[in-house]
Amino acid sequence: MQRYSVSLGAVLVVLWLLLSGHYSALLLGFGAASCLLVLWLARRMGTVDAETQPLYLMRHLPGYWLWLMAQIARSNIDVIRRVIGGRDALSPTMATVQVSGRTELAQAILANSITLTPGTVSVDARRDTITVHAISAEGAAELNGGEMDQRVRALEAREPGYHR
Repeated sequence: MQRYSVSLGAVLVVLWLLLSGHYSALLLGFGAASCLLVLWLARRMGTVDAETQPLYLMRHLPGYWLWLMAQIARSNIDVIRRVIGGRDALSPTMATVQVSGRTELAQAILANSITLTPGTVSVDARRDTITVHAISAEGAAELNGGEMDQRVRALEAREPGYHR
């Protein structure tokens, strides 16, 4: 429990510093007080645990983010080509993507990754499927290929005690 509290506290402090942009003594004091208050409230509510602070992901998440950024850049170029190409280049479609991850966190990471990728939006998430709107049938087929799902599943497999 202690390491999750330290992790949450560090995230709150870094986020506050990045978002505030003010570093006077008074504002730093208010920031520290607000971070401590939020941390105290979270601990009192019992929400500081391995589920809310998945520390096992932190070592491998930067690699996933780099891969995702490359996918976002590639998809941006694809969307630009399709928009310039006119109506014939577009083939909007709805697709159902299978989710192989076993946790809700894996499903959330996959759904958010799909939505962050230009040309696709996660519309609905169920236990083992995500409904996606894609700007093209090719984009939907690529999602059904499962590379993104496999990468999210590999992240999840890093969880201590994971057996599949």
